Amino acid sequence: MDKILYGGDYNPEQWLHMPEILEKDIEYFKKAHINTVTVGVFSWGALEPEEGRYEFGWLEDRIDTLYENGISVILATPSGARPKWLADAYPEVLRVREDRTKMLFGQRHNHCYTSPVYREKVRAIDTELAKRFGNHPGVLLWHISNEFGGECHCPYCQAAFREWLKKKYGTIDALNEQWSTTFWSHQYQSFDQVESPSSIGERSVHGLVLDWKRFVTDQTVDFMNWEIGALRAAGSDKPVTTNMMYEYTPLNYAKFADSLDVISWDSYPAWHKRETAVTAEDTAMQHDLFRSMKRGQPFLLMESSPSATNWQPVSKLRRPGMVKQAALQAIAHGADASLYFQMRQSRGSFEKFHGAVIDQYGGCDTRVFREVEETGAVLEAISEVKGSITKAQAAIFYDTENIWAMEEAKGPRNEGLFRKEAQRKLYHGLRRMGLDVDMVCMDADLTGYRIVAAPMAYMFREGFAEKIETFVREGGIFLLTYWSGVVNENDLCYLGGRPYGLMDVMGLRSTEIDGLYDWEENHACPTAENSLGLKHTYTCRHLCELVQLRQTDGAPTEVLMTYGDDFYAGTPVVTRHPYGRGTAYAILADIEPAFYDEFFEILMERPETAVSCLVKGPLPEGLEVCRREHADTEYLFLQNFGKETCSFDLKEADEEEQVWQVLYEENPDSYRKPGTQTIRVGETVVLKRHLPIK
Repeated sequence: MDKILYGGDYNPEQWLHMPEILEKDIEYFKKAHINTVTVGVFSWGALEPEEGRYEFGWLEDRIDTLYENGISVILATPSGARPKWLADAYPEVLRVREDRTKMLFGQRHNHCYTSPVYREKVRAIDTELAKRFGNHPGVLLWHISNEFGGECHCPYCQAAFREWLKKKYGTIDALNEQWSTTFWSHQYQSFDQVESPSSIGERSVHGLVLDWKRFVTDQTVDFMNWEIGALRAAGSDKPVTTNMMYEYTPLNYAKFADSLDVISWDSYPAWHKRETAVTAEDTAMQHDLFRSMKRGQPFLLMESSPSATNWQPVSKLRRPGMVKQAALQAIAHGADASLYFQMRQSRGSFEKFHGAVIDQYGGCDTRVFREVEETGAVLEAISEVKGSITKAQAAIFYDTENIWAMEEAKGPRNEGLFRKEAQRKLYHGLRRMGLDVDMVCMDADLTGYRIVAAPMAYMFREGFAEKIETFVREGGIFLLTYWSGVVNENDLCYLGGRPYGLMDVMGLRSTEIDGLYDWEENHACPTAENSLGLKHTYTCRHLCELVQLRQTDGAPTEVLMTYGDDFYAGTPVVTRHPYGRGTAYAILADIEPAFYDEFFEILMERPETAVSCLVKGPLPEGLEVCRREHADTEYLFLQNFGKETCSFDLKEADEEEQVWQVLYEENPDSYRKPGTQTIRVGETVVLKRHLPIK
């Protein structure tokens, strides 16, 4: 792709009876700097109105016309919503709910990914699409289905699940052992007895619940690969992607990455519901999560809204400037596309009031259109950043299977684990120091990271502890929080102490964990002359872990902070343990965010941390800094999501480094030299410089 993709979802089939609108669309797209549209996402009924009768002429005409006008196409396979004739002719394609009720036709993704008939019909239309458009010069890539989700409990899925279990465990005795089914006398005598979890059946065997979630992910990926296979068999080698969703934990998205050429996701923040800086940071963390699936490679922002949505509890308008700021935030965090849903607002049905580039009025003189046009011009101006990558020095573990296990665990807190908040406090602390941060799963390669944090890593999958031990021994900085290293991948508790496999690395052993009521609190108090120089006392809530320090062959564990209250007052709450050439820190309670600000400010100044930042931290609240690089050029994005104008300091350049040039700025200067700079509320600055030849 030779450009930053800009445009979004387009549904010309809704306007075939009004060709003047289709003609006007092309005019407006060009005016708004639109260079790419996504077509065919929910077009199955228009492409195959009757079984086996394909009508692709309208689609070919649109793709040809768009291409002739300099607009490329992302072509979707239409499997996200099947036509009525298919459900009527083949009822087996409809899903069965977990309570074993068969669903009726309707909605989206109300189909069984295991159904042989459904797979046959999907493969047939995908094959025909690939034959017709698979090598069209106007088609950039394939968009596989749309926002995969949901599960089916039909007989086909039950049988496939049992086969999946046989492959994993081999024998029913091995399954019973890993699921601990002797508890409550829930042993299985054969795989044929196993059924998927249900609210009217078995949900108390946590290994079953976990494996079912894994199966659902694997079956969804298998269906996606079935579609990709159909396109490839028909002769198309265009790249493939599928659009993922915000914090969507029903599926383990990490399992999709290997099958996709590029990662994409749909971002719909509730802007203006909270402070802009809070929403921006939450969105940034999601951008970084999806970027990390291909280790710093560019991703695509496949959907966003140019105005209000229609499905959030309150459909809030984007305030002036927010469309551009949100688009540039995606690019800053590694996106090579900023695309909208939708290009033209529909007249009826579910999304008729969802924001669009062209609304039902149909003109180009609206506020929204002007902002979309302005944003498109900016993306054209910075198009050279396309293809540049992000090299993060810090990583935080975000592991979907770990989340599944924690939420089912029946542990110290079953209402409010504050798992995401724990991740966000670490993320905020690292980002505030000017660091790019990857969000990675437990399978990730840690090579190249200087700091790795594992918040609430309740599940240690096989090999995880050994990976962390190697990382620390070889010089890494590792942070582990409370409620970590408790169970294996099947939610079977480890014996012999926790955090499993890391007691020597951390220099401690967990003994108990206290769940606090919502109105309770404890305190983390700095010890006298602690080596980090921590000075302040902080509030602890929700979970407080108790530990016993462990004697190791290396340096002793240093207690940096102790609890201030309750029967465990005076015992460790923050510790530091040198191990090999690295250092392991334990944060044993849910400590307030201000602690992480002080902790990372000090940590970044220590020589063993050895991280490099282009902007001097700590950053003002609401200021985001991101770095992307080509082989010979680096780009620095600075965005002010805060409430007031703020200042930042560029680091002094080495002798061989070039002076920063302004690539984009609302109020352009000739150069940005080291020293204090200012950036106004809502402003974005993009700087560039050539890297020294190594």
